[in-house]
Amino acid sequence: MTATTNPHELRSRTHTWRPAPPWSEIGDPSGLELLRKIVDEEIPQPPIAGTLGFRLVEVDEGAAVFEGDPGEHLLNPMGTVHGGFLATLLDSALGSAVATVVPRGRVYTTMQLNVHMVRPVFATTPRLRCEAATVHMGRTTATAEGRIIGTADGKLYAHATTTCAILAPA
Repeated sequence: MTATTNPHELRSRTHTWRPAPPWSEIGDPSGLELLRKIVDEEIPQPPIAGTLGFRLVEVDEGAAVFEGDPGEHLLNPMGTVHGGFLATLLDSALGSAVATVVPRGRVYTTMQLNVHMVRPVFATTPRLRCEAATVHMGRTTATAEGRIIGTADGKLYAHATTTCAILAPA
């Protein structure tokens, strides 16, 4: 076998990122305004997006959409993409949907994440799309629900709900 056809060949993945500017330089935007700046590439995607290979692609009031690319670097010992990739993709979309409706001057954090994986994801699975929507926005908590759908096959891969705490920034 040549080096290019050896399935056991050592591989590498380079990850680079650009940190977001300090909050004071962004101009105290609302959550929706901040996320729109990310979609419009005025500020960078968060580092976790590059680490795992997903990105925020759409945002509106009460809604967020991420897309992610499975790959060999995400495999677990069973040969499927680790469920943590799906959970992180869902947590990012769900939290972003909530962030779009959090009142200015408040922040959120995930309190509970319930994920249901209904179909395996493999390294060769094409791009996945995660759509999330806020269900409830209260004074101290918010909830959202989301789904991961295959962009090529339209199949459901996972769905989830979240409960977020709404609080004053630290």
